[in-house]
Amino acid sequence: MRMRRRSVVRYFRPMPRIAVFCGASLGRDPIYAEVAERMGRAIVERGYGVVYGGGHVGLMGIVADAAMKAGGEVIGVIPRFMEKAEEAHRGVTELILVDNMHERKLRMHQLSDAVIALPGGFGTLDELFELLTWRQLKLHAQPLGLLNVKGFFDPLLAQQERMEQEGFLHGDTRLIAEASVGPLLARIVAGMDITDR
Repeated sequence: MRMRRRSVVRYFRPMPRIAVFCGASLGRDPIYAEVAERMGRAIVERGYGVVYGGGHVGLMGIVADAAMKAGGEVIGVIPRFMEKAEEAHRGVTELILVDNMHERKLRMHQLSDAVIALPGGFGTLDELFELLTWRQLKLHAQPLGLLNVKGFFDPLLAQQERMEQEGFLHGDTRLIAEASVGPLLARIVAGMDITDR
């Protein structure tokens, strides 16, 4: 009896990518748009691709535009029902349409090696909390960072500390928080595991 040899094709990503979670609004202070632009550009300048929520509006649009202008790879992931509401960005490297919000988060996670959250609303926090929960359950080990411009995430960091003190957080729930783009990216990149490519 002859055994058939199965060919195994391994999927290699051409470059590591960083997922960026951020608002579909600009916020009231122009500093939020400024740091979003800096973040998109800085990720590309360090040789990484960007994965984001696929919209053309708000901070997410600014991140995508800055990364594209810098010559980077930008992959947007957006649910079909949000395609018009968030004005899906047709100028990115690849736009992936998915069926629902959960699939969006899962796909963004699968495409990235780390996560950075910029200021945003409930959607930003939902994305961040899901990835934090998955890491606490040991479903991944990606570094998760907060761009804590103007102390935007200080209340969240204080709440995290309180939950730890009260015994409600277990395992790896660390968040890397920095007030500016350069130091945050440096710490995120240092924590990325891109050896299995």
